[in-house]
Amino acid sequence: MVEIKNKQIWIDGRPQIVMCGEIHYYRLAKEDWQDRIDKLKDAGFNAVASYIPWLCHEPEEGQFDLTGRTRPELDLVGFVELCADNGLYFIARPGPFIMAEMKNEGLPYWVYEKFPEIVPVTWDGRPVSTKTVDYLAPSFLRAARSWYAEVIPVLAGRLHGKGGNVIGLQLDNEVGMLSWVSNSPDLTDNVLSDFAAWLKLQYDAETLAQRYPFNLDEEDAFRKGVRSPSEQYAAELRQDLGYYMRRRFAKYIAELRRCAEEFGASGIPFLVNIHGTGGGRGFTYPIGISQLYESYTQAPGYLSGSDIYFGDLNMESFQDLYLINGFMDAVHLPDQPLASLEFNCGDANFGETFGGRLDPSAADFKTRMCIAQGNRLINFYLFSGGYNYRMDLKLGDGNDRIAFTGERHGFAAPVGPDGELRYTYLRMARVNKTVLAVADKLAVMDEERDDVAFAFIPDYYMTEYRYRQSAKMREIVQNIEANRAHGPWEIMARAMLLAGYRFGSVDVQNRPIDPGKTKVIALPSARYMHAHIQRKLADFMVSGGSVLLYGEVPLYDMEGKHCTILADALGVEPKGARRVEENYYLSLCADGWAAPRPEVRSHFAQIFEHGNTQPIMRVYGTDEVCAFEAEVGKGKAVVFAAAYRCDIPLFREALERLGATAGITQDGPYHGVFVTSTATQDGERFIHMLNLDGFDKEIHIYDKGQPLFEGRSFVLSGKDGVMLPVNVVYHGVKIVYSTAEITAVTERSLQFRLTQPEDIIAIGTDREIMPSGDYVCERSGSVTLVRSRKHARVDDRLTIGFR
Repeated sequence: MVEIKNKQIWIDGRPQIVMCGEIHYYRLAKEDWQDRIDKLKDAGFNAVASYIPWLCHEPEEGQFDLTGRTRPELDLVGFVELCADNGLYFIARPGPFIMAEMKNEGLPYWVYEKFPEIVPVTWDGRPVSTKTVDYLAPSFLRAARSWYAEVIPVLAGRLHGKGGNVIGLQLDNEVGMLSWVSNSPDLTDNVLSDFAAWLKLQYDAETLAQRYPFNLDEEDAFRKGVRSPSEQYAAELRQDLGYYMRRRFAKYIAELRRCAEEFGASGIPFLVNIHGTGGGRGFTYPIGISQLYESYTQAPGYLSGSDIYFGDLNMESFQDLYLINGFMDAVHLPDQPLASLEFNCGDANFGETFGGRLDPSAADFKTRMCIAQGNRLINFYLFSGGYNYRMDLKLGDGNDRIAFTGERHGFAAPVGPDGELRYTYLRMARVNKTVLAVADKLAVMDEERDDVAFAFIPDYYMTEYRYRQSAKMREIVQNIEANRAHGPWEIMARAMLLAGYRFGSVDVQNRPIDPGKTKVIALPSARYMHAHIQRKLADFMVSGGSVLLYGEVPLYDMEGKHCTILADALGVEPKGARRVEENYYLSLCADGWAAPRPEVRSHFAQIFEHGNTQPIMRVYGTDEVCAFEAEVGKGKAVVFAAAYRCDIPLFREALERLGATAGITQDGPYHGVFVTSTATQDGERFIHMLNLDGFDKEIHIYDKGQPLFEGRSFVLSGKDGVMLPVNVVYHGVKIVYSTAEITAVTERSLQFRLTQPEDIIAIGTDREIMPSGDYVCERSGSVTLVRSRKHARVDDRLTIGFR
């Protein structure tokens, strides 16, 4: 049995870390399977994942092949069993949708041909521009059930706990993504009938009449009113449609789970993949969380997984990954851990143009950050490239292949289509082996957090559908988009991380916020915010909590109705805004405790009659206040209602004034160092550090103001990451601290990767340390200092033996 509990994945009765690589068996000759599995094992993985394409296994209705009867590479049974023979877990991803650059996103052609009614229409009754379907159309569900009736029993007979190796089953893939990216909500007659029924359950007749100027029981009027909405109710429809679609996706996932369980899938988690990263950044990723969080929190037994397509993790993007992991955790059920089901690990040469070129550190850094934040499963996608065979069914579409990438697929993968190792392979293998060497510790560790959490408002990301003719929808969505991510992420969150703050996230929309549990909330804020969230934040401060707000103090609720609950609690009156214009160079001057600081150019500032608050920033030339500190009941707020710069000392001082102090800090002058820490309940710890730049940095590291590593300086090499043990115990040996990271553990030895010109491993043990020419030992009280005689740049491997 595979269990999800305490934010951990338990297999065979113990918490584990699953490091998985995606290999598409159907894109490889069967005789090449073992070669790719060997390369996967050599890279330190303990699991394999694969999509299982319905398109390939049932190209004609009723003609199934899951054993290689028609094509050897379609022997799903043989591939899963080969993975088991190699001691590897298997994660199955049978769709129905799989994407993966497949034709029809992996659905058979006959499904569309036989059931044309499943193809959606959208705004103004137009056909959708993507190959999506009405997920809950009865005919589509019947077809999907027939697919599950064939494929699930094959997997069910090979489940872990029943003698097999299958430890997870993904239900569909990136549900809702295609309709979001095309701004094409599914508005078929079937969907709209269900939407009308849902609206009647949400609102009484009088409220419905106020919200919508047509009778929901008049089908033609209702369909026209939703597909081509007027400004009178556009804002209300945007909200209601978003809420309805969340519940619809959850119902679809529940239907697939019920069907999978009917055909024997049990005792393993059901996985839901979340889409959203794009262009190497994470700004839109929470749209996927917003669409799907009700799907994977509707019942126990679900595990959500991220899509991580960031490219390099660097000074531009590192806070994106940190934030989205926090946002996922904020909406999880108490037992649900973090996981990543599509963790991009290649070199970005997706189109075989060499236009993408990632640093070898890319997958290493993302792995380290995700593990530090509590990811228990990471699926490296795509581990191995392969080939797209031509279908027997002639499609007449230019290549007749199963996918649209040409003959070869996965040009960017660490293992290329022909099996060659790419330059990203070795660094990926190194981090995998490092993680699994201490997986028993990492599997039960949690990130240590400071007294601040980043606010997540799911409805700020419910912007996937917007009627293009609606100015009201456009105004609300554009303001939310301008304030939910870019500024707060790239200014406030980046400054917090570079100042050393370790923070999670809190769902301020749906969860209670308690000053006893969350002392300070960092709040991205738009001009629009639900009334109940404004009230919740005001009550939070009155009760003793504090808020660091970046963006705009809200003036309206999410439907554009006047609402200044939060502004009233802060004791300010918004008076408009200043914006950069032609020949007007908006500039901001620091005031109060923020002064003196250089005047800063800006493009936007919300201005206030500030009442009894303490101004900390003003508009040059008018002295209008655009940032202030306010006392609210027993609590406090610092508000930056202007576009500002990433001033690390300013945000550090603001947070300290609000009651949050960074726990793990470093004194390097060049920034670009990410630091966090994880710990077990017994106090074993790892200090996780990334040097995001390409040059070495000499730093000292402090924990609550006290120096770590006995005050020794530490050189963090350019584009390197380390996971340094503190009070970690193995086989009667305590590593009090180490400047080298553990890479292997046995009962008689510890192996390290050296990082310094002279590494030091401080050991506490009654066991005898074996002598070696690679190190010298000296006693320091109850601790033995093991000093490496190797320079890490010459030879970075060190093994310490014990009797």
